[in-house]
Amino acid sequence: MSVLYGDKYEAYSAGTEPTKVSPYAFKVMAEVGIDISKHYSKSVEEFRGKEFDYIATVCGHAKETCPYFPAGKKYLHESFEDPSKLAGSEEEIMAGFRRMMNQIRDWIMKNFD
Repeated sequence: MSVLYGDKYEAYSAGTEPTKVSPYAFKVMAEVGIDISKHYSKSVEEFRGKEFDYIATVCGHAKETCPYFPAGKKYLHESFEDPSKLAGSEEEIMAGFRRMMNQIRDWIMKNFD
């Protein structure tokens, strides 16, 4: 989100079950000129107690399992396919990551402008 609206928002990202950032995510984001090579998987626990204008959850189970952030002013949710579950050839997986990146970008542009 910070690439789209970096002048308006400071974005944070975390998961309920952090593991590692997929190499496919690095590749897909690099294709559109975004370097996430320094990003790492974080737990939502790292942000407990921090104030947020928006809390956005973006996968099916996160809405139910994400801890409540009482300092969040607005909550948004959208279910997206979990890219870590993609299977197939490398090009099929890359196509899936591209599709999800575009879906998330469109959702961000619709909800955060």
